[in-house]
Amino acid sequence: MSWRDFWNRQSNSIYVNARHSQAHDALVAQGIAGLVTSPADCVLDYGCGDASAADLIVSKCAKLYLFDAAPNVRARLSARFAGRAGIELVGDESLTSIAPASLDLIVVNSVLQYVTQVDFETLLDRFHMRLKPSGRLVLADIVSPDTGAADDAKALLAFAWKDGFFCAAIAGLARTFFSDYRTLRAQFGLTRYREPEMIALFAKHGFAGARAAQNIGHNQARMLFVARPV
Repeated sequence: MSWRDFWNRQSNSIYVNARHSQAHDALVAQGIAGLVTSPADCVLDYGCGDASAADLIVSKCAKLYLFDAAPNVRARLSARFAGRAGIELVGDESLTSIAPASLDLIVVNSVLQYVTQVDFETLLDRFHMRLKPSGRLVLADIVSPDTGAADDAKALLAFAWKDGFFCAAIAGLARTFFSDYRTLRAQFGLTRYREPEMIALFAKHGFAGARAAQNIGHNQARMLFVARPV
């Protein structure tokens, strides 16, 4: 099983219940919507997942592209957003059809830990081609080598306490310990970056970037970077 196979499942152990999934999607959508600077912006949410709160983002911009690599996720997105004005679903093939220099904002949230550095560098070149000169690339939920599963668990429990699914979160953490996620994490690990490494990769691929003060979502032990084409 690969990471893509894991995320392609109809359900997985990452979300402890429906309340967790909804609260997560809403918080991420709020974070992305807050990055939109103009109602005329064209935005790509790369690795969007189920994006159940995408309506919040598209209410702030002119066009929202949603991309996810997992076929089952794309099928759910298609069922949810078919005919929705302002939202366009893109797959592996149609992603390349987005016109060069047409995007104001690309957000990649909680994806790069499941992608090899080689593939990430390929993505950086692809993103650079499609961003406007004034556009921004936002990489969120970047995992540092200095953080681990205990930090993730602590952040989840704090989020669960605030949003009313604390008991479910405790049970969910126990299930995760025996789940395929833990097996895959032990087998493949997570791709991790220190801040200087990320800045150097930006420069290598034609960006100037820096770490932002706050991450999207609930886990502030992880990092967010903002980069611009140069």
